[in-house]
Amino acid sequence: MSNTRSLSFVLKAAVFATGLAGIVAEYVLSTLATYLLGNAIFQWTIVMSLMLFAMGLGSRLSKSFNKNLIDVFVFVEFTLSVLCASASVLSYGLAAYTENISLVIYSISIAIGMLIGFEIPLVTRINNSYEELRTNIANVMEKDYYGALVGGLLFAFVALPYLGLTYTPIALAAVNFIVAIIFMWRFSHLFTARKAIYGAFCISAILLVGITLYAKPIIMFGEQRQYKDKIIFSKQTKFQKIVMTQWRDNYWLFINGQEQFSSFDEEKYHEPLVHPAMKLAAEHSNILILGGGDGLALREIWKHDGVEKVTLVDLDADMTTFARTHPVLTRLNKNSMADPRLLLVHMDAGKYLRDNHEKYSVVIIDLPDPDTVDLMHLYSVDFYNLIRSKLRKGGVIVTQASSPYFSPKAFLCIKK
Repeated sequence: MSNTRSLSFVLKAAVFATGLAGIVAEYVLSTLATYLLGNAIFQWTIVMSLMLFAMGLGSRLSKSFNKNLIDVFVFVEFTLSVLCASASVLSYGLAAYTENISLVIYSISIAIGMLIGFEIPLVTRINNSYEELRTNIANVMEKDYYGALVGGLLFAFVALPYLGLTYTPIALAAVNFIVAIIFMWRFSHLFTARKAIYGAFCISAILLVGITLYAKPIIMFGEQRQYKDKIIFSKQTKFQKIVMTQWRDNYWLFINGQEQFSSFDEEKYHEPLVHPAMKLAAEHSNILILGGGDGLALREIWKHDGVEKVTLVDLDADMTTFARTHPVLTRLNKNSMADPRLLLVHMDAGKYLRDNHEKYSVVIIDLPDPDTVDLMHLYSVDFYNLIRSKLRKGGVIVTQASSPYFSPKAFLCIKK
């Protein structure tokens, strides 16, 4: 009886782990598609939908397997581990040679989705030997959903900011690989294809080691091919991917693949953003910048007299650290971030405005274009009304509005 409970516990722990790995796989592929293809809303919708559909196909396909279910489950875990680990490597590597990278990412999403959908029915049927039906189904689904919650939290707060898209898929693969090893340990007496399973173990281990060793150079090679010029800085933060490139004496900053500025002509953006508003304002004692973590708009503000305090609100602390410490940016922004009159605040701009009761002489909105879900609320009527309530008498607000020529949709959206 105790052995039966022990084996059932192993099965449910495996479901928890695979539930964790499954949701992280969906997030990794959605984020990967966004970085390589752009349009976050579309990519997250398509990838998640494809994977959920493929999970249904995998569940249906699992009905065709009536024997040797534990063997099949172990093979699925080894296959998943290799496929998950290679997702970023394949996507970035092939992106260097084809413009149809969407087909690669969507195909990987479908393949992984099918294997994820394959897992739960198999474990449920295996666990049927140890628990009655209603308890079995409830326990298996419960552990899968709990695993999904933990996986989502780990992806948001640990995996993406610290491991990035290079090593998060490998960590994900390790989960499936460990589940397979635990099954080999606890259920080996039930195997019918021992040689094939041990062969799969050896092949998977070799491939995972190889992917781990060569993932970074392959992804760096593929990422470099996405940019015209040499990458001199690349970092995945908790919120975004920051990349700086160089050609001769000129530099470009990209966030999530979208150009933010070029040192060749950035003053043509930052000077008209700042100076007209500062000239029109009644006074300059208290200035608010929303976004602008590169410090370039701030550089222009310090050129005006009467500035006593500037509050710069940027969501990403890594961006402002980059602007304060990287020699290229400190040269471009003329060490604007080192001025003692500056107050740095790292939080969502909307939340800051709601929680703060200060009044400002000038509010400068230097945010990216409203092309992602997380930015939409910063381009709403309510948001602008909130900002207006924070202006002093004679105060001025100015916002970047992209280009009516190169980005007419974004320009018209902000104008409205």
